[in-house]
Amino acid sequence: MVHSYMGLFHVAVALLAMVIGPIVLWFPKGTKRHKLLGYTYAITMLLLNLSAFMIYSLQGRPSMFHLFALISLVTLAAGILPAMRKKKTKGWHQRHYYFMSWSVVGLYCAFWSETGTRLLDGHHFWWVVALASMVTALIGMVLINRKARQLFS
Repeated sequence: MVHSYMGLFHVAVALLAMVIGPIVLWFPKGTKRHKLLGYTYAITMLLLNLSAFMIYSLQGRPSMFHLFALISLVTLAAGILPAMRKKKTKGWHQRHYYFMSWSVVGLYCAFWSETGTRLLDGHHFWWVVALASMVTALIGMVLINRKARQLFS
């Protein structure tokens, strides 16, 4: 029973992060709203990834999803730490923007993996998840680079 509550918590914070992440990226940067929503996103992602380490229902042991949770935590830290530093270094806002943007893209790629795990049999899983994740990453790359040209040119 505890396991199902953790799964429910995991899904709830994932959905919250999936709503907040794009909003943070869309609205103007550096505002109070951006900072509040950005920290909220970071906290939901931290909770999401920590809860992932408590879920072992697929194989009863750590899996590739746990590896991706570690990668997500590294991406999140690489994005949030430059913005949290008191003394900003040259190029900090580009690093912050790129890592946080890719954190959101990674979240959506994880959505496809989770959805595929729940809905597809093992035979089709890898192809569907790989294709959906690649398309998501390509769309993310285009949007990230387009916005970066607006912000940093």
